[in-house]
Amino acid sequence: MTQTRARTVFLLAHTGRPAAIRSAELVVQGLLRSGIGVRVLDAEAVDLTLPDEVQTVEEATAECIDDCELIVVLGGDGTLLRGAEFARASGVPMLGVNLGRVGFLAEAERDDLDKVVDRVVTRAYEVEERMTIDVVVHRNGDIVHRDWALNEAAVQKVSPERMLEVVLEIDGRPVTGFGCDGIVCATPTGSTAYAFSAGGPVVWPEVEALLMVPISAHALFAKPLVTSPDSVLAVEVQPDTPHGVLWCDGRRTLELPSGARVEVRRGEVPVRLARLHHASFTDRLVAKFALPVSGWRGAPH
Repeated sequence: MTQTRARTVFLLAHTGRPAAIRSAELVVQGLLRSGIGVRVLDAEAVDLTLPDEVQTVEEATAECIDDCELIVVLGGDGTLLRGAEFARASGVPMLGVNLGRVGFLAEAERDDLDKVVDRVVTRAYEVEERMTIDVVVHRNGDIVHRDWALNEAAVQKVSPERMLEVVLEIDGRPVTGFGCDGIVCATPTGSTAYAFSAGGPVVWPEVEALLMVPISAHALFAKPLVTSPDSVLAVEVQPDTPHGVLWCDGRRTLELPSGARVEVRRGEVPVRLARLHHASFTDRLVAKFALPVSGWRGAPH
């Protein structure tokens, strides 16, 4: 590390994409010109052309980010979820710039880089907290794994030729059982991710709730369920079924043996997101999914 500045931003980028490399270099240059220090990972710095005054760290731990005021993330949904891991661990807000396709977690697009730098420099952003989920896996009565997710925890089958037999439980009471490809337990933030693809409802992020969405269930009653944020959701993998797999945010995975029990509850630690716009979630939904709204006349005056 070289010169220490009064303000520092941590930059995370998907440097495997040429567009992300150029975008990262532009953001770094803009921040440095305004007197704001920049810190990046060693592994990403080698792919970037950076001034010597940029700080580098070997690993992004909570301690390395603690004195940063913001985490700026450039990339697609996977990179944004990686940034969310650092944001949750450190408590530092994350500002996402979408370089992928949908990017619901992002607050800006590639063409907004100048605006992003300006808003960071002038601190013209607001911070909101997004609900997470805590995930606990039991086996034979013992806790064998703990995890968390911003979007969802998905219990899925592994064997393509056989369904996963599960029983669903909410607040300590059984709801139903069936064979399926999997179950998605999601937050409102995750309602536009995997849960959406599985046929679940879109839930506005200010709504506090938990979702349980079956994937290709072989059953008459296999509707998406929306519960209280204080509920405890559980998915029990039946003993006579092939083993399954647990995915948290599509990034962290664990093999689930037959008989495993996955419990999902509201997370103790939220993820803080920096917001540049006051646009409603409705407008964001229409823009991200390019929904047809021609013919709308609005409320009568």
